[in-house]
Amino acid sequence: MTSGPASSHSKSVRQIASAAGIVGLATLVSRVLGFVRDMAIAWLFGAGMVADAFFVAFRIPSTLRELLGEGALSAAFIPAFTRTVTREGREAAWRLASKVLGTLVVVLAAVTATGMVLAPWIVQALAPGFGQVAGKLELTVTLLRIMFPYIFLVGVAALFMATLNSLGHFLTPALSPTVLNAGMICAAVLVASRSSSPVLPIAVAVVIGGIGQLAIQVPAALRCGWRPAFLVAPGDPAVRAIARLILPGVAGLAVTQINVVVGTLLASLLSQGSVAAMTFAFRLVQFPIGMVGVAIATGALPVMAAAFAREAMGDMKQALHDSLRLAVFLALPAMVGLIIFAVPIIGLLFERGAFTRSATLLTASILSAYAVGLVFYVANRILAPAFYAMHDTWSPVATGMASVGVNIATSLLLMGPLGAVGLGLATAAASAGNCLQLLLRLRRRVGLLGGRGIFWAASKVVLACLPMAAWGLAMRLWWPVLEVSHLPGRLALLVVQLGVSVALFGATASLVGCEELGWAWDLVRRRRAMAGTRASS
Repeated sequence: MTSGPASSHSKSVRQIASAAGIVGLATLVSRVLGFVRDMAIAWLFGAGMVADAFFVAFRIPSTLRELLGEGALSAAFIPAFTRTVTREGREAAWRLASKVLGTLVVVLAAVTATGMVLAPWIVQALAPGFGQVAGKLELTVTLLRIMFPYIFLVGVAALFMATLNSLGHFLTPALSPTVLNAGMICAAVLVASRSSSPVLPIAVAVVIGGIGQLAIQVPAALRCGWRPAFLVAPGDPAVRAIARLILPGVAGLAVTQINVVVGTLLASLLSQGSVAAMTFAFRLVQFPIGMVGVAIATGALPVMAAAFAREAMGDMKQALHDSLRLAVFLALPAMVGLIIFAVPIIGLLFERGAFTRSATLLTASILSAYAVGLVFYVANRILAPAFYAMHDTWSPVATGMASVGVNIATSLLLMGPLGAVGLGLATAAASAGNCLQLLLRLRRRVGLLGGRGIFWAASKVVLACLPMAAWGLAMRLWWPVLEVSHLPGRLALLVVQLGVSVALFGATASLVGCEELGWAWDLVRRRRAMAGTRASS
């Protein structure tokens, strides 16, 4: 008996949802630690000169981590590795991985050395306004030089991550960023607070965290059977094919980050603390991007690549369709929550020490502006890998560069009247334009994507968001009365508000018939059944 569309749909949902659940939970741990890290930095430096300098310097290695660890290298390597396993066997695939490893080490070493030498010019390009404040540019350059080796470490770690994901192993790679965050937290709390130059130990901790990110994945790769060898083979046809996919892949997946960098550059020309406020705000937006977009894309890419390798376009389109529906179901309520509860969330996380109430209000306004584009940020994370599964990395580059142009034009238009908030709105608008272009190109490439089904599913999710939105707006009227000064009370109040919002969304989603709720429940039941089977055996 052959499997029909229904069984293909069921299998697609199970594979993607299962992998997304694993990656999402690991990402939750990492993001929570990331918030604790940012809370410690906000406590130490507030939203002033030192925070601006650190975040601009850290943005370069952090961006490389997201592009390599969560995107371009995986997008280029996973289809090639999967095809090699399918056609030539596991040993040939291991040899390919070792060739990529040796070549990557040489390239990353050169990039790291060059970056450390060119650090002053890199900082001037990213934050031209820093030269107007005494010592700010010099501090940023020093921090960047300390942290640049992290790029080498995270690049190598990204290859181990891609290899493990190709084999269906998602937990260890997804947990690796927790090592970085834990190291930075320890440095901030235990070392920086006692140091005469408190920002320097945090920069050193970034490099130590990179070592940990790599080290945590090596044992898992060994258990899977890989015995890494240092084979430098830039002329190997398979290595060159992967390299050709990586470079445009970085550009395609970098759209959101490039737009944020544009915002940073322009924010450096605004009032002091604007860069730090935008960084704190985007960190919060990255939470659902990682929990939803990165998690679903990580699970969907191997499924789509395998379907394309066996020329099953129907299965590939089904995987993409299911991924987009699941993303919309999770991203829309997250968007509503971030906008409505921006002030209490920012206040709870950061408002202490040097981080004042005015910084909270500024950061919350920027967060709301960024959150408007959350669904598009998440969708772009899923749509771009669909092209990579088909070995097409140039289409996301073309749409991405167009969206950067939109972002620059919109930023220049809005930053005058709206300041940093206008820059956040410009990033959201650029992501929306990029999403539309990707959808149109995909439709021309593979045909209809089931857009009507996605639209009606999204309409149900919008209806499910209405009661939680009404609850949140009602709470905004009572905030001046309910808000308390001590941290436990503020935490309890926010937990109640968010808990009621989630309950209202879940109940309404069930009432209006959101099928995605059933997908999640089916996955939970299957995991419970598997756990019961293992316990009884």
